[in-house]
Amino acid sequence: MIQLFKPKPTLCDLIPNNHIDIHSHLLPGIDDGATSLENSLALIHQMSEMGFKNIITTPHIISNVWNNSESSILKKQLEVSNYLQEKNEITSFKAAAEYMMDDSFLKRIGTEKLLTLKDNYVLVEMSYLSPPIQLYDIIFEIQLAGYKPILAHPERYLFYHLNFKEYYKLKNAGCLFQLNLIATVDYYGKNVRLITDKLLSNDYYDFVGSDIHHQNHINAFKNKVKVKSLLQLEKAIHNNLFFLE
Repeated sequence: MIQLFKPKPTLCDLIPNNHIDIHSHLLPGIDDGATSLENSLALIHQMSEMGFKNIITTPHIISNVWNNSESSILKKQLEVSNYLQEKNEITSFKAAAEYMMDDSFLKRIGTEKLLTLKDNYVLVEMSYLSPPIQLYDIIFEIQLAGYKPILAHPERYLFYHLNFKEYYKLKNAGCLFQLNLIATVDYYGKNVRLITDKLLSNDYYDFVGSDIHHQNHINAFKNKVKVKSLLQLEKAIHNNLFFLE
């Protein structure tokens, strides 16, 4: 009997060997991600087995919540890198940051050098409750300072789901979009997956990220992909090669 429908792949099947991840929380004890050096190693080892051979981890910087700085992040990154070497884990491991777009970030842009993914590409996020009132001013100031904003997980901002034109406005304002890969397997629910598929079908995603914090995120990669726009998903995954040096 002729097979009319090709079965959907598992998410980990779509990760190419030597893939570079640009969004994760693998530095122990400095945000809501890894909890210890041993936990970091366990997560990174499993990521490496899936094909993530290059990692740029991105701890949160959120005023009065996660008050991380360039120096504290790079110090912790060095600690983890040394531990990986000690344990013979062959994975390229670097660090940038995921910046919350708020009043403090607006001040930070003008007073310090941001931790970028590569060159002037900076990972940013916003509250899940509502966008900042001055959102487009912040996006403008980011670019005025010479940076290119990559908006983390736009599919998870529920307040945009019924107002899809706002995604167009964000793209038109200069935001690049980074998809959380596990959104494609319903990790955040069906509604997030549906908007993910719509963003994919409109070719809005520029890059992808794992956003791995813990073991449940790792486990989600074993699930079958549920989005229909597989070609666009594979294209966005391939685009991450841009961050390889």
